[in-house]
Amino acid sequence: MSESREWFVQWLRDAHAMEEQAETMLNGQLSRIENYPELSDRIRQHLDETKQQAARLKTCLDQMDEGSSTMKDAGGKLTAMAQSLSGVFAGDEVMKGSLASYTFEHMEIASYTILIAAARSLGETEVLRACEENLREEVAMADWLKTHLASTTEQFLARAEADSDSAKRCSGGNVVVVKSGSARGSFTGSDVDGRASAAWN
Repeated sequence: MSESREWFVQWLRDAHAMEEQAETMLNGQLSRIENYPELSDRIRQHLDETKQQAARLKTCLDQMDEGSSTMKDAGGKLTAMAQSLSGVFAGDEVMKGSLASYTFEHMEIASYTILIAAARSLGETEVLRACEENLREEVAMADWLKTHLASTTEQFLARAEADSDSAKRCSGGNVVVVKSGSARGSFTGSDVDGRASAAWN
């Protein structure tokens, strides 16, 4: 195998490992953003895309007789990064998760841009098609996140003013609050836009 092809195969393995780590990160985020249904739905959609992307890359590697035997080693290179991006964030975890997702998407975009150039140079048409499809999905996800960062921020801040737990992640629930004076009451429910309905006991 030529040196250029060896590098190409390594980059392809790294991309496969990257998608497996992305799957882990997205699964972790989904468990913490119940109160942001639009964001949750889009991440769930991209999780399905991520699984398909990993499958495309694995098919390419198998067809090149460069299968999964060494993928675990490649995956280890990205484990620390994925863990840092998908960890539980105190206080503003939905915002940190949005930041992490946007950052990770651009790393994926760069990876596929490199692979597309290499595949074209080496005449690897199947890999070229797979990476072009993956790249389109990553660009679409990055664009969606960029478009919705402002609205997610506004939702978070509105919720933070009303209920910090709700801002972080939760969908509804009862929170004990203090009304003007010393009386205590139960505040119930809030919708996605930060509008609230209250029932006082």
